[in-house]
Amino acid sequence: MQALNTSAFTPDEALDLLFSPDLISHEVKHAMHPDLHIRPLASTDYQRGHLQVLSVLTSAPDCGEQAWCAHFEALRAVGQVYYTVVVIDKASDQIVGVGTVFLERKFQRGISCVGHIGDIAVDERQKGKKLGMRVIQALTYISENSGAYKTILYFSDKNIPFYQKCGYGKKENEMERYTPARAHFSKL
Repeated sequence: MQALNTSAFTPDEALDLLFSPDLISHEVKHAMHPDLHIRPLASTDYQRGHLQVLSVLTSAPDCGEQAWCAHFEALRAVGQVYYTVVVIDKASDQIVGVGTVFLERKFQRGISCVGHIGDIAVDERQKGKKLGMRVIQALTYISENSGAYKTILYFSDKNIPFYQKCGYGKKENEMERYTPARAHFSKL
């Protein structure tokens, strides 16, 4: 998928967003460089290079715009669970940073929730501009203002110093198991 190359920045009001942009901290919005804009994921962000930015993390194969849009609608249908923010380069109207927090409802801590931050990715050409930090700050704000009693951040060991600068501390360990590859399996 080739990203659109347009010079017209699309304002939030003209977009179909995953959630209200009012949930993003005003402090984070004002801390952004004037050439950049942070906002919720939009239904048209497939065309703005969303998958290309995610590919700096891991495999992000292009399943086509129709599948991407169906997945966007599935995230929105759950309501008040998935919050993906993107950083837009105003000159190109393309995504240069992304991150997600999802809220896990818990019975512990007096019926609360935990925010899980992941998929923090920044275009290689934008590194060093504090975009990752701004994305994490925005997601942490959403998590805390949604009632989360804690926010967990998923990371690789090489990024520990960066996440500590963002106010996070290393605690415990994580185990994972990948699903064995199968020829056919059902998707949710």
